Amino acid sequence: MIIQPMIRSNMCINAHPIGCAADVKNQIAYVQQKKAERKTLADAPKTVLVLGCSTGYGLASRIAAAFEFGATTIGVSFEKEGTDTPRQKPGTPGFYNNMAFDKEAKEAGLKSVTFNGDAFSHEMRENVINAVKELGAKIDLIVYSVASAVRVDPDNGTMYRSVLKPLGQTFTGDTIDVMTGTLSTISAEPATEEEAANTVKVMGGEDWALWVRRLLEAGVLADGCKTVAYSYIGPSLSHAIYRDGTIGGAKKHLEQTARDLDAELKSTLNGEAYVSVNKGLVTRSSAVIPIIPLYLSVLFKVMKEQGSHEGCIEQMERLFAERLYTGEAVPTDENHLIRIDDWEMDPKVQTVVDERMAKITQENFAELADLEGYRHDFLATNGFDVAGVDYSLDVASVETI
Repeated sequence: MIIQPMIRSNMCINAHPIGCAADVKNQIAYVQQKKAERKTLADAPKTVLVLGCSTGYGLASRIAAAFEFGATTIGVSFEKEGTDTPRQKPGTPGFYNNMAFDKEAKEAGLKSVTFNGDAFSHEMRENVINAVKELGAKIDLIVYSVASAVRVDPDNGTMYRSVLKPLGQTFTGDTIDVMTGTLSTISAEPATEEEAANTVKVMGGEDWALWVRRLLEAGVLADGCKTVAYSYIGPSLSHAIYRDGTIGGAKKHLEQTARDLDAELKSTLNGEAYVSVNKGLVTRSSAVIPIIPLYLSVLFKVMKEQGSHEGCIEQMERLFAERLYTGEAVPTDENHLIRIDDWEMDPKVQTVVDERMAKITQENFAELADLEGYRHDFLATNGFDVAGVDYSLDVASVETI
């Protein structure tokens, strides 16, 4: 089977096993290089649980923890496997990423346990607790990076769906077609009160708190355990659709949960809880949000010009080595947020981005934005356009990498 990207409405709906594995290896190589450069790492975590471990920031967190800090890692994600019979059908990118991670970890002599299932379920919490006990370890760090459109309440079975919509009024903004570079205008209708509340149930801090409290109750958290969840704020031009919309409401709930968990962990284990506000990057969902693809393509161009552009692995390596594990207190802003989006939100960057966004047209788009870089990141999240992979070759099996 020769696998080429299948793009539908700015979404890539298939994945390349060999490309996904190559991308994982590239990220591993990056953190190994940084480890050699940094030489000494203070207060390194020994056992790390990553909830939502298979793609994006979650995968990068697991790679940094394992291959730079040498940690044993436990990963949880919900992925669809590839099947060769009755016909070949590729799995999700995370299925191949997890397989590649476990393979590389084993070859490096690192312990890893990966669960494929519903992170929102009580059953999965018990699976993780049993695995930690079997390892004879205690968890030093919990990374919460679960991204899902649907959550089933583990107590009553109610299904909640999240939406990415503005609140109060319709939001209209420009976007780009990832593959053609064509500019267009799209709109998002305002959410209902029920949709907004459901989005908080799915993407807020409720499940994160359930995880931390159950692990604490089970006695599998180490003294001084840290936990971190991920968020995004972004520039004011995107606030109506993101920060002040349904997703923003969920993220604000997540941030309040961090403050609550921080107080609980401090009083029980001398532990800590944080939300890290990360840089805007290409994800499987961001490509369909009004204004975001256009903003990111301009942002990438400006940050590359200024020498400050980062991807997921660069962000997470810096979060671990320069924020969470420096041997000193974790630096936060006045809202108890870790700001690893500092380079994105630097006024030197945002001033230029604002100027370009105000005058961008179809005619000058190639000059003012980085469509090629945006398209590469978009494809690479699914294992395509990864250097060194020959995509003209037949993929013998989609059940393995």
